[in-house]
Amino acid sequence: MQTGAYVHGYDSRENLRLRDQASTLVELLHADTFYPEGTRVLEAGCGVGAQTVTLATKSPKALITSIDASEASLAEAGNAVETAGIGNVTLRRADIFNLPFESASFDHVFLCFVLEHVSQPMQALSALQRVLKPGGTITVIEGDHGSTYFYPESDYARDAIRCLVELQARAGGNALIGRALYPLLMQAGFGEVRVSPRMVYVDAGKPDLVEGFTKKTFTAMIAGARQSSLEAGLISGANFDRGIADLYRTAEADGVFCYTFFKAIARKLTAPREP
Repeated sequence: MQTGAYVHGYDSRENLRLRDQASTLVELLHADTFYPEGTRVLEAGCGVGAQTVTLATKSPKALITSIDASEASLAEAGNAVETAGIGNVTLRRADIFNLPFESASFDHVFLCFVLEHVSQPMQALSALQRVLKPGGTITVIEGDHGSTYFYPESDYARDAIRCLVELQARAGGNALIGRALYPLLMQAGFGEVRVSPRMVYVDAGKPDLVEGFTKKTFTAMIAGARQSSLEAGLISGANFDRGIADLYRTAEADGVFCYTFFKAIARKLTAPREP
């Protein structure tokens, strides 16, 4: 499979972080995500099912097929779906670059936080386009670590964030891919491409976001890269730890934290685009 390594790891702490992230960002990312009754939806790269439960709950009469290349992740996704009592999801092991479906099998395709880990994102989009019906839609949601702003400012915190960006690039991914969704979808041949930035703004007046996003989602993600960053010689342990401490400092009473996600929706053209 032509994907980069998943730099965040697969342990129980990462599974918990993904679920914290999903539950914290439901309204921001998915308030306008809905698929009609009877439509066939492919969720590509479902991972541990962190987004699957929301997707299926918001479109309870759609027929959702959720795929992932990892058996272990699919097992976790199955547990999440079963615990939520969801009956409109079929889980299947599959590779985005070698999809086991006939052309034009799905009305809609959905992927969230997947392309950042793929070494050839445009090829992935092209592969997904093949199984999408003409006129069908694709929804892509990605973050962009370069969109991070916070107060108090800290060079140490920025260096720690850059470590994860560099690790992901070395693994074949792109932690800055949010800003590139429009050109990627256009180059892949989709039409009617619409991209909307979804900013998470956090201050002490939003305690749920302070805990759920600043601490348990973003800072936990960066902290998880400590060992790999040190082994790669990207930073000293003392400087990395200072950066993490400074990120947690932004969650205090006078702190502010901002991060922007990008949500793109595009349509498969019914006829090839004119050159």
